[in-house]
Amino acid sequence: MPTTKVILFCSAIVLLALFGCTTTPGGVALRPDGTPGPEACPAKALEIMRYLKLHVGDAALVELDANQMGAWPITLYDGPIESVLQDDLGTIEAPARLYGWVWTGGPQVVIRYYEAHPLDGDKLPICAVARLGDGQLRKRPESKPGTAILNASVASAFVVESFR
Repeated sequence: MPTTKVILFCSAIVLLALFGCTTTPGGVALRPDGTPGPEACPAKALEIMRYLKLHVGDAALVELDANQMGAWPITLYDGPIESVLQDDLGTIEAPARLYGWVWTGGPQVVIRYYEAHPLDGDKLPICAVARLGDGQLRKRPESKPGTAILNASVASAFVVESFR
């Protein structure tokens, strides 16, 4: 009998671990290819963005990884990221920091920004995504699982009202 309980307990732990792998720390559900699913922009972020006069589609250049500024190529990892504004994003002046999350599971890197940190103020909730035309956030073929090697260290951060 004790052996059966141990097996059931271990099985339960494994199942919980497997189910836990389908979401990120922020609770974003992942698609089968490892990219993040849709996510609503929090009401507080929408309020702050209205106050800052940030509109959907507003954009600014960012150095994707504050630790690899100007490097070529760069390697990004699944998890948190700190980017640096190269241009002003509305009323948020460069070189403010953007904080977000990176997913490398699909053919292209997905970066969602959840906070901006102006140099002279507190962190502010926002909703923005990193984009670069012509598929340039596409991972290089030699990228290992959980990483993405990119040819560009710079992209644009675009304000969004929800993540798709």
